Amino acid sequence: MTPTPARITALDTHDIRFPTSRDLDGSDAMNPDPDYSAAYAVLRTDAGDGHEGHGFAFTIGRGNDVQVAAIDALRGHVVGRSVDELCADPATLSRDLVGDSQLRWLGPEKGVMHMAIGAVVNAVWDLAAKRAGKPLWRFLADAEPEWIVRQIDFRYLTDALTPEQALDLLRRGQQGAGARACALLERGYPAYTTSAGWLGYDDAKLTRLATAAVADGFRLIKLKVGADLADDVRRCRTARAAVGPDVRLAIDANQRWDVDEAIRWTRALAEFDPYWIEEPTSPDDILGHAAIRRAVAPVKVASGEHAQNRIVVKQLLQAGAIDVLQLDAARVGGVNENLAVLLLAARFGVPVCPHAGGVGLCELVQHLAMFDYVAVAGTTEDRAIEYVDHLHDHFLDPVVIREGHYTAPTAPGFSAAMRPESVARYTYPGGAYWAADPDREKGRTA
Repeated sequence: MTPTPARITALDTHDIRFPTSRDLDGSDAMNPDPDYSAAYAVLRTDAGDGHEGHGFAFTIGRGNDVQVAAIDALRGHVVGRSVDELCADPATLSRDLVGDSQLRWLGPEKGVMHMAIGAVVNAVWDLAAKRAGKPLWRFLADAEPEWIVRQIDFRYLTDALTPEQALDLLRRGQQGAGARACALLERGYPAYTTSAGWLGYDDAKLTRLATAAVADGFRLIKLKVGADLADDVRRCRTARAAVGPDVRLAIDANQRWDVDEAIRWTRALAEFDPYWIEEPTSPDDILGHAAIRRAVAPVKVASGEHAQNRIVVKQLLQAGAIDVLQLDAARVGGVNENLAVLLLAARFGVPVCPHAGGVGLCELVQHLAMFDYVAVAGTTEDRAIEYVDHLHDHFLDPVVIREGHYTAPTAPGFSAAMRPESVARYTYPGGAYWAADPDREKGRTA
């Protein structure tokens, strides 16, 4: 008798919100009071092996319920599928979700629906890596180049990256991959920190946290800017005095400026030797980024965390608009699309410094950067993963930082699973924290 194949039996969703606005953690010029949140998805199966797939989309509070509803809308595409087939070829689900003829009208391939697709696709990759008994970075690095190429949608990319070129990059990446994997396990992957530089922090807190970050081994500190130029001059002077001349200092405007304003403001801060200016204008303004880059050199331009899809990334690279690509694990349509993003960056020779300033983003994006180091780019030179020092205790496999480096995960999966007690406590609005919160009805997150 042929055994019944294991199936996906449920896609559960949760609206999880953390009150980070209370201490101004995460505050910047565009987002002064964020409550870091996750539209959280869990794939359950009847395989009997105890494995689940976990994924999420990151938001900053209000609207997280909208993101959850978008994930709920994908349930019919996932429940009932063969677990073995899905884990053997996650691209089948990615193609079906992105290509749905009616859902596609809501994007196409951008916004709330595309982020929902990313949450579900990432949950499948989490499940696949767990069933293989490997952390995701290793699962990807050990895969055959031909299989990786089959996971990628090359529509709209072939004027910049063809399947043949991607395969060549991956085959070259196999050379020395074993030694790099060993080096990664030994010393980790460089990190940079934003934890000292939130816009709502006073100068004393900025100095204390920046000094501690340097002592902890970080060689790049990022500072939020863009609300008031005089304040930014003072804060950059404070930060530079705290970290000294030999530590890189990056600045991040979070899309605050028009193009000419970005040029003037960045030049005004140039005396503090900023390594890059991040998101100086709208993330959709590719030509604006290119103009800013030409005007503010040698200050580098970094962007990409809000790039809606691989096509926007392609154009940023083609236009010579950025010096540093800031990939985000949850903004686009999941691992499949981020494989294309990594290979585009490699094709153009642009370093990837992933964005990770949100709940769970550090946990996810470390895997993508480590795969890139081991099997694609082959270097960590001028590369670092953003690190924000909060909310990691809510994850079963939290990031570990040692001497300014991410320690390579060894637990199977994508490090996306949250602690059940955290899910219960911070589910909005009925979780224990929010049910007892007197400010809940005052509009801060409602």
